[in-house]
Amino acid sequence: MRKLSFYVARSTPVKKALRSLTWLLVIVAAIAALNGAATILHNTTKTTAGWWTNASFVPSLGLDLQGGTQITLQAQLQSGKTVSADQLNQAVSIIRQRINANGVTEAEINTQGKNNIVVSIPGKPDAATLQRIESAARLTFRPVLYTETTTSASIGKKASPSATPYVPSKTLEATPTTKPTNASDLNWISARLAALYTNYNCAAPDDVSNAPDNQPLVTCSTDGSGTTSKFILGPVEVQGSTISNATSGLATNSQGNSTGQWAVNINFNGTGTNQFKNVTSRLVSLTAPRNQFAIVLDGLVITAPTTNSAITNGSAQITGSFTSVTAKTLADQLKFGALPINFQVQSNEVISATLGTTQLLSGLIAGLIGLILVIIYSVIQYRALAFVTVASLAISGIITYLTIDFLSWHDGYRLSLAGVAGLIVAIGITADSFIVYFERIRDELRDGRVLESAVEAGWKRAIRTILASDTVNFLAAVTLYILAVGNVKGFALTLLLTTLIDVIVVTLFTHPMLRLIARTRYFGGGHRFSGLDPNALGAVYRGRATFREPALSVGRKKAGGKEAEKRQTIAERRAAEAAAAKDATGKPGSANPSADTTSDKDS
Repeated sequence: MRKLSFYVARSTPVKKALRSLTWLLVIVAAIAALNGAATILHNTTKTTAGWWTNASFVPSLGLDLQGGTQITLQAQLQSGKTVSADQLNQAVSIIRQRINANGVTEAEINTQGKNNIVVSIPGKPDAATLQRIESAARLTFRPVLYTETTTSASIGKKASPSATPYVPSKTLEATPTTKPTNASDLNWISARLAALYTNYNCAAPDDVSNAPDNQPLVTCSTDGSGTTSKFILGPVEVQGSTISNATSGLATNSQGNSTGQWAVNINFNGTGTNQFKNVTSRLVSLTAPRNQFAIVLDGLVITAPTTNSAITNGSAQITGSFTSVTAKTLADQLKFGALPINFQVQSNEVISATLGTTQLLSGLIAGLIGLILVIIYSVIQYRALAFVTVASLAISGIITYLTIDFLSWHDGYRLSLAGVAGLIVAIGITADSFIVYFERIRDELRDGRVLESAVEAGWKRAIRTILASDTVNFLAAVTLYILAVGNVKGFALTLLLTTLIDVIVVTLFTHPMLRLIARTRYFGGGHRFSGLDPNALGAVYRGRATFREPALSVGRKKAGGKEAEKRQTIAERRAAEAAAAKDATGKPGSANPSADTTSDKDS
């Protein structure tokens, strides 16, 4: 029974180590399989609508390494008016948010002169990105006066779109008899407006991005579904600039349970809350299509949901035939759509890389040199134990590369030279973790523990230090990511990722590997080239109830070498000096003359 208990106790660390290594293998295999499957689907289907769009085994590079596209936007001003620096800076901020809505692209957005904004994007941007940049993006809310179609979307507390398509009861004709009293009044539809609607061609729509806010508007929808609708809209009642936030997610019912239906949630500021309350209170009592509220971006309707209820608290929800992608797209348009001024594209041209492959190669060489120096230091300091260092760095590098690759095609991340610098810093972060752990193990060996016990005790001490250090790095990276823009944001992201990966590697690989090698004869037996030799470390305990003699530093060979001499306590040094004196005189000596004198007098 004793032997069985002893065997189970001895094998438990091994089982835990193998379990940790298995989980690590699963994580690496899962990320690799995801990247591989997405790349294969991308190369075989050539579609731009799937989640695997742009998947590749090679991360996309940033503007400084690959080059890209430069777009110059010029502010469109009415005669005699000028754009302020605050307006231009606000426009830069909104354009940057639009571009980064799908990831950290590390685009460069800067002002040029008094009226221009220059946008530089890595690589060749897709049509959706170009549309987000080039659009003047003036967002407004207008009530629907007339349309020949209806929408499946609705806005309000409940999602109850009509199952039967709306059909107009009569042909559009001029209606004004008196002056309109509100924005939903049909008296806005003049004979000229009715004729314009009848002859309006949505295949070649007019540029109505600068239409007056206080007048009705004939325009078309642009929902990306392939179908278009014509609208007559009333004057603007709510400005897009009053939207404080817009998000997408699954809708919930009054009990807080998910309905499984995607929705777009809008929050207004104080001004928008009051305006939206007044408008929806009026629209909810009207019949279709006048109970619809069109959201207009650059003069085109992006959605026109029906009003289910009055929105009095400034928080509205749009539901309908959304997918996760279309819901997010609409949320981004609402959140980042309102620019303080209109812009027109002046130029769209390809630019070359500012640094190019030569600088990338230089950065990689610098990282390789740093890696080699870390390995050389590990071999000198830890002998054969350095193979754990090399293996830990290799595993960390594999996971980091796979993660960066995934973020590149899935979230639009692009690797710049600043990001490469963040990866090089990761070498030091990982090296710091295993050095802390190794030194804790060696401290335990000096205290007389056997290697297996030292591995477990050292881990308990080391993991606290490692987590504290990585937490500081993580918080610094998060702060930098939130506050920074451009390349610095890319550096912060790589630093954040590598810090998290360091915790994974040291927990699921470095510690389990030390558990396993502690059971081997080479390391467990304390081979002098193992890096874990108790004699070289100056251990004070060499087995049950057996202590070594103190390492001597005066008059005789040091049993533990220089390392042992450095680790001597004051008591050990005094004992060593006393032993050296005894060897010199043949009599018991003392390192304290006054103590000897007192002893002689007492005798």
